[in-house]
Amino acid sequence: MVSRRLAREEGHRRKFLCVVDDTPECDRAVVYAATRAIHTAGAVVLLYVIPPGDFQHWRGVEEMMRAEAMDEARQRLAATAERVHAFAPGVDAELVIREGQPAEAIHRLIDDDRDVAILVLAAGTGSEGPGPLVSSIAARAAPPFPIPVTIVPGDLDDEDIAAVA
Repeated sequence: MVSRRLAREEGHRRKFLCVVDDTPECDRAVVYAATRAIHTAGAVVLLYVIPPGDFQHWRGVEEMMRAEAMDEARQRLAATAERVHAFAPGVDAELVIREGQPAEAIHRLIDDDRDVAILVLAAGTGSEGPGPLVSSIAARAAPPFPIPVTIVPGDLDDEDIAAVA
């Protein structure tokens, strides 16, 4: 069952969710979301998903690997939040770190934060297709996706994004 979104109710605002990763198209989704947020008095939620690791090592090694993954997540989110603020001064960028599979982490975050109203992804520009995240979200027929998904062409430049956002 899909939880009703609260973004339009008093005291709430629309949030655009972006998944932060190391793909070049990630920046396109972030710029689009930041631009939409500034035009709609919204906010941007930046989600970094730490994939499940093979943490079957000694406890000290496991803790060190998790700490390194958290540091990487914080650094990437901080840099991406700077990018949001460069395009949309005054727009809040919420930083969220989750562990697990990306599609499952996205669904959990949407369930947890009923102000998240739109998932923004960008398609890859390579010949191998739109990218694994776009493909996994598009293929997920059951349960139905709970919010609209905007897929930004990965080859749009900043001016093109500003013109359509």
